[in-house]
Amino acid sequence: MLTDSHCHLDRLDLAPYNGELEGALAAARARGVSRFLCIGVSLENREAVTRIARAHPDVYASVGVHPCDVESGTATVEQLINWGEAPEVIGLGETGLDYHYAEQTSELQQESFALHLEAGAKAGLPIIVHTREARDDTLALIRAHGSPDSAGVLHCFTESWEMAQAALDLGYYISLSGIVTFRNAEALRDVARKVPADRLLVETDSPYLAPVPYRGKPNEPQYVREVAEFVAELRGLSLEALAEQTTENFHRLFPKSLARRPQ
Repeated sequence: MLTDSHCHLDRLDLAPYNGELEGALAAARARGVSRFLCIGVSLENREAVTRIARAHPDVYASVGVHPCDVESGTATVEQLINWGEAPEVIGLGETGLDYHYAEQTSELQQESFALHLEAGAKAGLPIIVHTREARDDTLALIRAHGSPDSAGVLHCFTESWEMAQAALDLGYYISLSGIVTFRNAEALRDVARKVPADRLLVETDSPYLAPVPYRGKPNEPQYVREVAEFVAELRGLSLEALAEQTTENFHRLFPKSLARRPQ
C-alpha cells in the first residue's frame, strides 16, 4: 500500500504503454502502489491534473503555480480557494522558491508563494513546497504567511537537516524522492534516517529524478517502490512497515484524501 505523494502524471513518457496513462498506473499498482498525487504546476495544466484525478479513484490532484512557471501567470487567493473546493483537489501547489533555475524572478516567486500560503490558511488545505537554494526566504515566508493548520510538505527534499528541523517545527512534513538513492547524497541519507516516522513521505516526482537503478531514464510512479525500499533499509524497517507509515502520514497530511480513499 505505497503512496506516490508527488508525481506529474500529465508529463509521463507513455510510449511503453501505447500512449495510455492507465498502463503506467497499472504497472505501479502491480508493484503495490495504491495512491498517487498528481501535481499542478501552472495555470495551463490545472485542467489536465484535475481531469486525471476525476477519472481515477486512486489519483488525487493539487493545483498551483510552480516557482519556475510564475512568468506564465500566477493565481489569486480567491482562485486558489475556488479551485481547491473540487473534491479531487487535496492540496495547493506545487509552489515555493527556486533561486537555482529562476533567481531572476525571485520577487514574483515570493509574491506567488505568499498567496498560496494565504489561500491554504483560508481554505484549510496543505501546501506542497518546492525549495531550491532559497532556504531562508522559504522559511521566512512560511512563518509570515502560513498557518499551522495548513502546514504542508517540503517535497523532493534535498536540503540540510537544519532546514528539515525548522520545517518540522513549523508543522511541515518531509518527502524523499529518488535523489536519496544517488551516490553523492549521503547528507540527504542522514536526513532520511532522522525525520520522525510520522512526518515522512516518499515520492517519485516522475517523470524526473528516477532512482537507482533507473537513474538517467524516465521516471514512473512504480519506481516509488525503489525509493521506499531504500529508505526502509536506511531506517531499519521492512518495506511493508515503511509503506504503511508513509501512507498513513499522507492521509493525515491531506485529510481530504480520506473521502476518496481506495480500499
